[in-house]
Amino acid sequence: MFTGFSLDARAQGIIVPGPCTRCPERPRPVQLPRSLPVKSIKIDTKIVNQVATTHVEQIFSNDTDATLEGTYFFPIPDEASVAEFAIWDGEHRLVGEVRSREEARRIYDEIVRRQRDPGLLEYAGKNLFQASIFPILPHSEKKLELTYTQVLRAESGTVSYKYPLGTGQNIVQIGTVSGRVEIEGNEPVRNIYSPSHSVDVKRNNDRRATLSFEAGGAGQQQDFQLFYSLSREDFGMTLLTYREPGRDGYFLLMISPKQDWSEQEYTAKDIIFVIDTSGSMAEEGKMQKARAALLFGVRNLRAEDRFNIVSFAGEEHLMENGMIAATAQGRSRGEDFVNSLRATGGTNINDALQAAIKQFDHSARPKILVFLTDGLPTVGETSPQRIVDNSHRASTSGVRLFTFGVGYDVNTNLLDRLASENGGVADYVEPREDLEIKVSNFFTKVNNPVLTDLHLDMGGVDTDLVYPRSLPDLFKGSQITLIGRYRSPAELSNVQLRLEGRASGRERTFAYEGLRFPIRETKNDFLPRLWATRRVGWLLEQIRTNGEQRELRDEIVELGTRYGIVTPYTSYLAVESQPADAARAGGFSGGQANSQTQTLSNNAARHRAMAPPPPASTMGATTGAAAVAQSKNATTLQNAESLDDNDAMRVSTVRNAGGKTFYQRGGVWTDAEFKAEAHLPETVLTFGSDDYFALLRREPRLAQYFALGERVVVVLDGRVYRVNSTSR
Repeated sequence: MFTGFSLDARAQGIIVPGPCTRCPERPRPVQLPRSLPVKSIKIDTKIVNQVATTHVEQIFSNDTDATLEGTYFFPIPDEASVAEFAIWDGEHRLVGEVRSREEARRIYDEIVRRQRDPGLLEYAGKNLFQASIFPILPHSEKKLELTYTQVLRAESGTVSYKYPLGTGQNIVQIGTVSGRVEIEGNEPVRNIYSPSHSVDVKRNNDRRATLSFEAGGAGQQQDFQLFYSLSREDFGMTLLTYREPGRDGYFLLMISPKQDWSEQEYTAKDIIFVIDTSGSMAEEGKMQKARAALLFGVRNLRAEDRFNIVSFAGEEHLMENGMIAATAQGRSRGEDFVNSLRATGGTNINDALQAAIKQFDHSARPKILVFLTDGLPTVGETSPQRIVDNSHRASTSGVRLFTFGVGYDVNTNLLDRLASENGGVADYVEPREDLEIKVSNFFTKVNNPVLTDLHLDMGGVDTDLVYPRSLPDLFKGSQITLIGRYRSPAELSNVQLRLEGRASGRERTFAYEGLRFPIRETKNDFLPRLWATRRVGWLLEQIRTNGEQRELRDEIVELGTRYGIVTPYTSYLAVESQPADAARAGGFSGGQANSQTQTLSNNAARHRAMAPPPPASTMGATTGAAAVAQSKNATTLQNAESLDDNDAMRVSTVRNAGGKTFYQRGGVWTDAEFKAEAHLPETVLTFGSDDYFALLRREPRLAQYFALGERVVVVLDGRVYRVNSTSR
């Protein structure tokens, strides 16, 4: 099914109104829009054995009082062929024609000159599908459908697909955008990844998967990109790299398990549920929902698993001494214990954790401790530092500790540290969220471990600042995405990586050969910003845990400025002011983060619960709504997998194009890498001049930057290109 949302952007296919020789005469000339607004876009792609068939449906609207005549343009991907085009005027079906890229360039140049619209420059270098549209009646809609096919290339077992959603940087109104991709292959499909959009992936089996996406926030400015790998290995590995000459390289490494597992292949686990039953859990139905989530977790355990339950208020209560088998009888015992839980008393977090940790034995099974609380420690040991210190025995015995904070009256510093220092993850259930659904979803995720205690040997490649800092376990349906930097004086080819871990109670090693870490690779220009996003998330977490240090804050400001990442310290990116001023002030305080130039993304489906990051003044908070927001914001950044994961806000004066970040300063889109004091050689051009178009033909990479507007400053290969408007 398609899902929709609202956004502002220019779509990939456009209708450009022109002089109408067949239209009725009007007493006054009609002001023609640059292009017709798009009411909706639906994209449906099916990829079978690397042959992609893309069907796109667009609905355009004529909001004027006049009958219009226009031309429909659609940039066709390389090596693609149009299979079908349909537009109806009553029963009359119109036809279109394909233009060569040389003729297409002439058409683009002509429209850019006439309409002063540099956004069309992103079409340059592509073949063009063109159709004449008439009549377009006043206040009416036109539906167009286009289907094209293309053969997708595979490099080192990785297949890539791109749909030109982001063509055109100038803003026109679009109603809804939605997309669906089906993948089928003779080879098993392993890693599925989109760096441009958050995708919802559903796997039918090892050879078939379906994903859907919504282009919101950052998605309004960039093409939809998709990578997937084909592999018969139990654990597929995919490597993507990016490197500019003379600089460190960036890499993204994906690891995912096969989809089809026999019961004998799953790894039996030990899991302990620790639940807060203090008096406050009786409020707002929290106890009832927690019981329902626990029952779900117990009922879905596999017979080979072992478990226990610890409830705590002023003191702890164990279901059993030691672990019990999750047989039908054992699960029934667990259900009875859960149903007997009642909320009363204080909150003794320390003793409950210690009692739970002691229940694990020294078996080689993966050990999971799930801790849920809605309050602060009020009984027994109440010092967060000492509670964390006391929990360290969990990490020495291989226990992964996952924490859930319910509501805002929790100590986020305590819960975050308990999780991060014991190999787990902290999560929070805010008052507007459903506790039962959130915790049950977690139980589903960790129910089927397939490879634990992971270690990755990078084959001698010099890497640093790799995130996540430690590898999590792999579960059925999960995927690990590692992002880091690498350096080498020359290209590294035929590199062998080794993945080690425990599966089905024994040590396993998987080797991946023939990998390449190049000295130059410009195809995956999203990687530096994605790496910087995770780096910023990690730095924010260090500040929250250990207090603010100038070096950490300055690095956040530097990375946020260079890559356009919105953080508590870089809210000033939304205004045309000097970054140094706000940096010296340590970011905005209170709620002064320039609301007049920041707008919440219209993607209600994805971002309805998101808000601008809390101000820097709340970084030291440990309890309350701001503390929970800071923790969740840092976690989101640390786990970012696509460029729109940092797009809770759309900032009107920041744009990302071709791996670069631009700021609108004094009406000029200025490359973040531009430094006047560097005195680089400059090429100065006038928008729409002969020299302007001649340069674009010689250096087509500039088109994606010049498309930002009539006044642009960009740094490329050690030279500054400055475009001035003819209206200056």
